[in-house]
Amino acid sequence: MNDIPMHDPSSARSEILARIRSANRGIFGADREPTPEESWRTIPRTYRRSGSLADSGRVQLLTERLIDYGAGVYQCQSVDVAAKVADILRSRRKQKLLVSSDVDPNWLPQDGTKFVYDNAFSYSDIEACDGVLTGCTVAIATTGTLALCHTSNGSRRALTLLPDYHLCIVGASTIVETVPEGFSALEAHRLQPITLISGPSATADIEMTRIQGVHGPRVLDCVIAV
Repeated sequence: MNDIPMHDPSSARSEILARIRSANRGIFGADREPTPEESWRTIPRTYRRSGSLADSGRVQLLTERLIDYGAGVYQCQSVDVAAKVADILRSRRKQKLLVSSDVDPNWLPQDGTKFVYDNAFSYSDIEACDGVLTGCTVAIATTGTLALCHTSNGSRRALTLLPDYHLCIVGASTIVETVPEGFSALEAHRLQPITLISGPSATADIEMTRIQGVHGPRVLDCVIAV
């Protein structure tokens, strides 16, 4: 039997990287490689980097995208967030929620619901709660994406992955229109872990059967404070 030549994946990788280096040298000169910072700041980017929608337009677009993904979306005035949270949790029959460190205490209703701030809880303690309540660092309207940043002494990423239910509070001032605007807004958090959420956690198998809750909350509610 004749030997079948095996494809070397490293050769394809080398070719791709060589083309990238060649393109970079066309910008920075042939005598040296650009630093990562130079590449990020200097390489021309011709795609649209800013939006054109007004505040109300960004809120509406984000709402439409989140609903399309299967999230529950509610709007209210900032002073009414606690009342809206109470209504949502009552309808969802949630009685005990974990709370991340970025949550404003004024968002928490005083209606008997138990809110527990995360204090390095174990995974089993997290899963024993009915869900989690968090804030949102940046929301991208075009993609319906909520960006949550995590710090060593603040909101842990585990809180956004283990609970079956996630209630997220989004301030209208944190909503941007485009992905480039979102990354610019997240620049100050570039050294922190960031979770990007576009609707409830979902995946599909080879038969395109959609299953929710595989690698994160099965149910996502979002309150947009305008």
